[in-house]
Amino acid sequence: MPTIKQTYEMNAKAEEVFDALVNPEIIQDWSGDEAKMSADVGAKFSLWGGQMFGTNLEVVKNKKLVQEWCYDQWDKPSKVTFTLKAKGKQTFVELLHEDVPEKSLTSITEGWDIYYLGAIREMFEKIKS
Repeated sequence: MPTIKQTYEMNAKAEEVFDALVNPEIIQDWSGDEAKMSADVGAKFSLWGGQMFGTNLEVVKNKKLVQEWCYDQWDKPSKVTFTLKAKGKQTFVELLHEDVPEKSLTSITEGWDIYYLGAIREMFEKIKS
């Protein structure tokens, strides 16, 4: 199964980026849809009306978030790791999305850029400008 590796530069501190990944109110702001999320290990989450859902596997506040991701049309879950690296007033988010179904590779890759990490980056650009 394919793996997606991408890095996103965010115009925000690591604490702000981490909050944008785990705070449901902020997630609703950048996603425009209902979100259930927390920063607790073992917590279940759901995004986009439950289409994407999963479990937090590992949480290192402001540094790392590892999640099991499921999509309502996938046969088995995938694994998503967000690693945050602060550099000055910016944060680099390294995305590692493992076990992506081959049939969904293009749409998931674009989804990260448009609807998820790209949307978070855009939110911070609007706030900081």
